[in-house]
Amino acid sequence: MSPQETAAPRAALDHHADQPRVAIVTGGSRGIGRETVSRLSADGFAVVVGYAGNRDLAEAAVKEVTAAGGRAVAVQADVADEQQVAALFDAAESEFGGVDVVVHAAGRLYLSPVADLDLAKLDAVHRTNIRGSFVVAQQSARKIRGGGAVVTFSTSVVGLAFPGYGAYSASKGAIEALTMILARELRGRDVTVNAVAPGPTATDLFLEGKDEETIARLAAQPPLQRLGTPADVAEVVAFLASPAGHWVNGQVIRANGGII
Repeated sequence: MSPQETAAPRAALDHHADQPRVAIVTGGSRGIGRETVSRLSADGFAVVVGYAGNRDLAEAAVKEVTAAGGRAVAVQADVADEQQVAALFDAAESEFGGVDVVVHAAGRLYLSPVADLDLAKLDAVHRTNIRGSFVVAQQSARKIRGGGAVVTFSTSVVGLAFPGYGAYSASKGAIEALTMILARELRGRDVTVNAVAPGPTATDLFLEGKDEETIARLAAQPPLQRLGTPADVAEVVAFLASPAGHWVNGQVIRANGGII
């Protein structure tokens, strides 16, 4: 392999070094997505904050970024609606010039034993988590620039198989399969595709509906003996989005403090 060939991936990462790298973060108004917005902005990204319905929280995320000297805009989009997601990517291109990183943190959680599943809620979970992931992946494959990264979100429950998580875990298992295949379909594009699979993490989505005993039990499971924080997970995302993480591709990173 020639020196020119070995240098190609790094050159791709730097081909628009005179402009900020641009990240889209779906689910960017709350929880891990919100923390990821702040973390990527601190790394110099211009950020498009995708949100489903809470404009106030999304605008607050933008104000936090701009107050620190960064660049960000908020764009509403239902991730399962292909026209709205296309408009989200168009906004990144019109505002900042392109798309380098896509962090798909938007998701829906529904807990129920399989025997008692409300199938309408199952459909809603799968619409957001599975269809939404395919819609975002499709736009990512079409629009992302060389040297870029796509980061999807699974859950460590895919491996842990907690009772009550059937609908949610099944939807995240689909995301893991999609992620592995998309990484291979983007061969030759110099784009990485990885999934981050957090364990129990102290977000509103996780804490909702759980009593203190349940939360304490889940917090005690990792050898590190605490719940994860959104910042813990955002650090993993930031690594995968950075040039330092560009050799990691087609992987599921179980960021869970060591739960087996």
